[in-house]
Amino acid sequence: MHHARTRTLSALAVLSAGVLALSGCGSSLNDTSSDAGGAAACGTTNLAMNNWVGYTADAAVYTYLAENELGCTVVQKPISEEVAWQGFGTGEVDLIIENWGHASLKEKYIDGDKTAVEVGPTGNEGVIGWFIPEWMTEEYPDLKTSADLNKYADLFKTSESDGKGQLLDGDPSYVTNDEALVTNLGLNYKVVYAGSEAALIEAFRSAEANRTPLLAYFYEPHWFFSEQKLGHITLPAYTDGCDADPQKVACDYPPYTLDKIASSAWVAKDTPAVKLLKNFTWTNDDQNTVASYIAKDNMTPEDAAKEWVDDNPDKVATMLEGIK
Repeated sequence: MHHARTRTLSALAVLSAGVLALSGCGSSLNDTSSDAGGAAACGTTNLAMNNWVGYTADAAVYTYLAENELGCTVVQKPISEEVAWQGFGTGEVDLIIENWGHASLKEKYIDGDKTAVEVGPTGNEGVIGWFIPEWMTEEYPDLKTSADLNKYADLFKTSESDGKGQLLDGDPSYVTNDEALVTNLGLNYKVVYAGSEAALIEAFRSAEANRTPLLAYFYEPHWFFSEQKLGHITLPAYTDGCDADPQKVACDYPPYTLDKIASSAWVAKDTPAVKLLKNFTWTNDDQNTVASYIAKDNMTPEDAAKEWVDDNPDKVATMLEGIK
């Protein structure tokens, strides 16, 4: 979905620890999965792990159900978005459980070498944009669109922005048009990379607590919106094709129907793990709930998944329908 982050913060440390707990030769959930015969029938699934907590929430629930309900083995592999697609052809990666757009990668790996296939939407609707902390929406009520930004450029200057206003982005590997947008919209700003989702969250928290100006890239679905009501800076309206040339883009990000991508060879096996992926859908609220357990309540991904599964038997039954 998104592009790279560098600061190691407490929330990220918790998330990383949780991912590691679920990684390796199958996650720790495999210790309590069904018998070896079930695991053999289901096989091993190599699940790419992209670096944002919403993705971790998706992966945690999928892994929990695959291992505990279906007796599958899931190996979670931390890997960046674009690199993950390369693994479909080699067998290193079987699935990406939350994909944000990536039309060029779909053209290359789905339409081109046919090593990957789309496996339907996750049920989540994604929004990428520019946001300011809640206090600024009250203090600067006329700061609403990109056209308003230049008159406030001095307000957003930092030691890293070379005398211009700062636009703080996350991970450079995320889906972002921000450098082109700054240029093509004639904005007196410089894109600076925080390095991670956790760094963006801490920047918003600090900006709110200390009433310091901040303009930053962020996205929904995200549990953080339940903690702080960020102000959305509107960009020129998105129209079909307005972002076709990444160097010339001067419009908003499109709305994203987040989807699941998997290896063609893996899907052809039609194992219980494949069937579960096809059935796996939930809402933004579902994802935000699990993500909040992980990032805000410091639960491990495994415990967060179990909590959600226990609280949502009807949704779990739908995900397992036709498999058990």
